[in-house]
Amino acid sequence: MEVDRYAAGVEYFGKNYKGWQIQKSTNETVQSEVEQALTKIADIKINTICAGRTDSGVNALSQVIHFDSQQKRTLKAWKDGANSILPDDIKLIWVKRVSNEFHARFSAVKRTYKYFILNDDSTSIFYKNKTTLVKDKINLENMKEASKFLIGEKDFSSFRSSGCQSKTPIREIFEINFAKKKKLISIEISANAFLLNMVRIIIGTLLDFGLNDRDPKKMKSIIESRDRNLSGKTLAASGLYFIGPEYPGEFKIKKPPVKHSVLPS
Repeated sequence: MEVDRYAAGVEYFGKNYKGWQIQKSTNETVQSEVEQALTKIADIKINTICAGRTDSGVNALSQVIHFDSQQKRTLKAWKDGANSILPDDIKLIWVKRVSNEFHARFSAVKRTYKYFILNDDSTSIFYKNKTTLVKDKINLENMKEASKFLIGEKDFSSFRSSGCQSKTPIREIFEINFAKKKKLISIEISANAFLLNMVRIIIGTLLDFGLNDRDPKKMKSIIESRDRNLSGKTLAASGLYFIGPEYPGEFKIKKPPVKHSVLPS
């Protein structure tokens, strides 16, 4: 029987889950919920591959997955059927047929994350579990200057967790953009791929420059040291959002949202 390949966009709040990837020790993963829903629609076991495995508590605006099925279902049946089963904090936002050459992980050429910091005395109920609260004054310009040393293809050993299983620490960061609206700061990072906890460690390191007015040029020596002990702490997962991956135009996969309002203004 012919097997069809589908791609889908998934959005989720990660607070109640131990990350994307299925684990032997728990059923509380986003992948587990998505596969259970798709399996019910297909009446056969469905396995999914994602663009980037998010850690425990991390959110996603446009995670991209692919799955194969020999069962024929309409795109509407896949999307609406799965959403009728999924919990309220996970949703399929689109589903489409793709060629068998498409691979959610290996076909991706760019991935973007955004981190939100609330620079205030206390957390509003609207921002709770959606941002990281920082009470001290932040020198955003200093963070911007330090971030310039991270651009390009480099060895990012200083920004990977000890449990990282990637074969190489070499990654290429394409751009880092900062924005501030009232007391809410967002930092967006785009790269070809990321190491375990790399974004949260980078933001933690940049925040160290912003809080302590360190010489931005010291970021260069942190990178060159390849020493995790010299970089900043790993910030909380609640402030991190996987904006999504990008693919070559031939696959006609929707690009991640550019100006998506993740949080209330």
